[in-house]
Amino acid sequence: MNALVRNLTALRDWVDERFPLIQWWDDHLGKYYAPKNFNIWYYFGVLSIVVFAIQIVTGIWLVMNYKPDATMAFASVEYIMRDVDWGWLIRYLHSSGASAFFIVIYLHMFRALLYGSYKKPRELLWILGMLLYLSLMAEAFMGYLLPWGQMSFWGAQVIISLFGAIPVIGDGLSTLIRGDYVVSDITLNRFFSLHVIALPLALVGLVFLHIIALHEVGSNNPDGVEIKKHKDANGKPLDGIPFHPYYTVKDSAGIVVFLMLFSVVVFFAPEMGGYFLEANNFIPADSMKTPEHIAPVWYFTPFYSILRANTVNFLWLDAKVWGVTFMGLGVMVLFLLPWLDRSPVKSIRYRGWLYKIALMIFVISFVILGILGVLPVNDARTAVAQVCTVLYFLFFLLMPIYTKLDKTRPVPDRVTM
Repeated sequence: MNALVRNLTALRDWVDERFPLIQWWDDHLGKYYAPKNFNIWYYFGVLSIVVFAIQIVTGIWLVMNYKPDATMAFASVEYIMRDVDWGWLIRYLHSSGASAFFIVIYLHMFRALLYGSYKKPRELLWILGMLLYLSLMAEAFMGYLLPWGQMSFWGAQVIISLFGAIPVIGDGLSTLIRGDYVVSDITLNRFFSLHVIALPLALVGLVFLHIIALHEVGSNNPDGVEIKKHKDANGKPLDGIPFHPYYTVKDSAGIVVFLMLFSVVVFFAPEMGGYFLEANNFIPADSMKTPEHIAPVWYFTPFYSILRANTVNFLWLDAKVWGVTFMGLGVMVLFLLPWLDRSPVKSIRYRGWLYKIALMIFVISFVILGILGVLPVNDARTAVAQVCTVLYFLFFLLMPIYTKLDKTRPVPDRVTM
């Protein structure tokens, strides 16, 4: 045993002489000090990395048997499900993992809204996180077409056609995205390449930059107190603890609980009543037969509802153009959060009732928009979507006013437990 330890230590030292292994470990784990008052909301960062790893691994195995060909794609998915050893499990891990990824990401973003994780000095960290979110949306959209089922085909047809509403460049942009004048085999191959190569590389790079930026400015905490302001004689934050072993152990427990819940979904409800995998996607794509109701996957539906809520022609632009514009603005406005929020405090613990009410209305509106997005359109639902769309944007547009007027409580000098 002692000889084995000596050999492993010698190997570590040999690698460390040629690669900054120990320095990397110390900078990002062993001697990286995180606030000691993290709560359950801080699990979702590491859980997003876990789900990302699941998607990469299962995606690699799926690609081994998938055929990116319009005449064979659907049959290859059925082959994976029926004939490949454990293929059904790999496919369900991947499809359920996509929804799990967005659940974790939305909760991660909500935690930022709770505790002001986008405020100074973490503006760049937030922007990198939003770029990650946009890349993830693109990755999910590209992957959604690959099963080549009815909902995949017609969902892609509808979403890509929206780009045609952009004045001047719309038609050319739609053709560029499709690679053809209609969704075809060329589109499938193009989306396949982006889904399995380009976008995963972009996601890996952005995750790396996001973590580097996080460890440069330090993690936020439920009090919004900067722990780097109070250090001992050795330069260690008084309100911090080493990430390893304290948070590696804590995160491991959270990962185990998450994987248990995730396994329940994969084994007992992988389709989640049609929200994770729609019934129409088990029917081969047919360009001559349109499904009765076309809707994107649930994680896109809040923004799809914003698109459908715009029904008025204004100026020289029709309702579709305005719908696409506001759908895009619904995502892009999130980038401006660090500069819209004028509150002197970060955490919701010390904010006043104005911000708390605004955040509650925003969350309720977002959820309602998501629910409406999966339902067929009628006059009543459109009216509700219009109200929720207005409330969604007012949360951001009025933020400089209500965050400045909000009566805040004094923030403690040190973190509280």
